[in-house]
Amino acid sequence: MKKFSLIILALCLSIPVFSQNGIGIKAGLSSSKLDFKNEDFVPSDAQTGYHVGLFGRFGAAGFFVQPEVLFTQTKGEFAYVPGGVSGGSAPEDYKATFNRLDIPVMVGFRLLKVVRLMAGPIASVNINSKLDEAPDTVSDADFSGATFGYQAGLGVDIGNLSIEGKYEGGLSKLTENVGSYDTDNRMNQWVLSLGFRIF
Repeated sequence: MKKFSLIILALCLSIPVFSQNGIGIKAGLSSSKLDFKNEDFVPSDAQTGYHVGLFGRFGAAGFFVQPEVLFTQTKGEFAYVPGGVSGGSAPEDYKATFNRLDIPVMVGFRLLKVVRLMAGPIASVNINSKLDEAPDTVSDADFSGATFGYQAGLGVDIGNLSIEGKYEGGLSKLTENVGSYDTDNRMNQWVLSLGFRIF
């Protein structure tokens, strides 16, 4: 009887830990900015994007793994300035739209049962990225089929509701070249998400 009572007590104590496991939906906004390693291309201010998809969260004893599958659209604006800003040439403005499938895998731990700290890699698969309203000077871009980066941030859980804020940095190039120019441009962004665990 004593062993049975101990087992019941252990199960009751573990319910708050395992009750955070499950699968849910999430959506949110991002503030992203292109980072060019080429003086001929000058990035503009940060642009707003969005994401929507599914997440899973699995773990115990305060630690968890959180894989996600998200459709993400981000945008970037930049100017083509031959010879750089000091070259005196008139800039040509460009807009880029990036549609991709994001697969981040966060690993983290809980603080005070409601706050989560997390970090991990993110793989992004290009679905349909393009230059919008591109002038004739640079009319095409060779977008990478897949890119890799990292995310880090924190989350707050209130019942089945989750609120997350993360920073994402790019580890690989978004484009191999823009027109005839080799580029090393990466996407850095802040991401705010709202999730709801459905089961």
